[in-house]
Amino acid sequence: MNRALVVRQPGGPEAMQWEEWPLAAPGDGQIAVRQTAIGVNFIDTYQRSGLYPVQMPFVAGNEGAGIVTAVGAGVSIFKPGDRVAYQGQVGAYAQERLLIAERVVAIPEGVSEQTAAAVMLKGMTAYYLLFKTWAVQPGETILWHAAAGGVGQIATRWAKALGARVIATVGSAEKAALAEQNGCDAVINYNTEDFAVRVRELTGGKGVDVVYDGVGKATFEKSLDCLRPRGLMVSFGNASGVVSIPDVTVLSRKGSLYLTRPTTAHYVSRREDLLEGAGALFDAIARQDIKVSISQTFPLVDAAKAHEALSSRGTTGSILLLP
Repeated sequence: MNRALVVRQPGGPEAMQWEEWPLAAPGDGQIAVRQTAIGVNFIDTYQRSGLYPVQMPFVAGNEGAGIVTAVGAGVSIFKPGDRVAYQGQVGAYAQERLLIAERVVAIPEGVSEQTAAAVMLKGMTAYYLLFKTWAVQPGETILWHAAAGGVGQIATRWAKALGARVIATVGSAEKAALAEQNGCDAVINYNTEDFAVRVRELTGGKGVDVVYDGVGKATFEKSLDCLRPRGLMVSFGNASGVVSIPDVTVLSRKGSLYLTRPTTAHYVSRREDLLEGAGALFDAIARQDIKVSISQTFPLVDAAKAHEALSSRGTTGSILLLP
């Protein structure tokens, strides 16, 4: 019998219960996958806690990789034995699962299943942020918050490969050293420095072209002070709490700024967009423009410990669950 981490009521990490979870035969357009590695992401904690509502009960998790074991009617793009990876389909914290075939990509030769599981959601996030939300150009200056995290390590290296000047923030000296190793041009510890003041110093008072902020409430307001006039504020996460703007005129007062709150689903809603992004991601891995750092692994049954580690904001790189 297939087993999974099931959430029946919103709550803390303990809300995920290790239960038997029936697995039906794949239906039209579906594939069955035996999972070999599963990624852990902040969105998993938001759904588990109820911040992002999901119909109960549900199996937690949004990213993974594994082997196709069966295909449903109408599926011609995959066959049993294929190695595949996915992001954005809730239900990842399971030994086996069903997936919509059109929302899955093949893992290319030379990429391990663990790497694919660690990079699909985070890498696709980095892709759309750097190529679609704001198409980063050589010579532009960006500010990336939480540069030592899973998305941050991928995105800052990728931005450097695109020719950008990368200013990064982190929360400790150890994370600062890691961001420097990843090629960031300047690294600010926001627990010991006023990052808005420091960014202005680093840019000669001009400000950056774009801020990428997955931290949320703790960094949002000062991030606006880091932007040049008509710069873009990209708020894509809530690690420190949800952002609210009671007075939208703050954007005009600080330089006719632009603000967006993007999500991956709206950038890869079509299969051609998914394949374009995944292709760019795997090509960047092959060129070593980006490196995938897996900092911790946990047995699947210990997903609660993985959530506690992630929510502590003391982790670096990606966290995996291994069935």
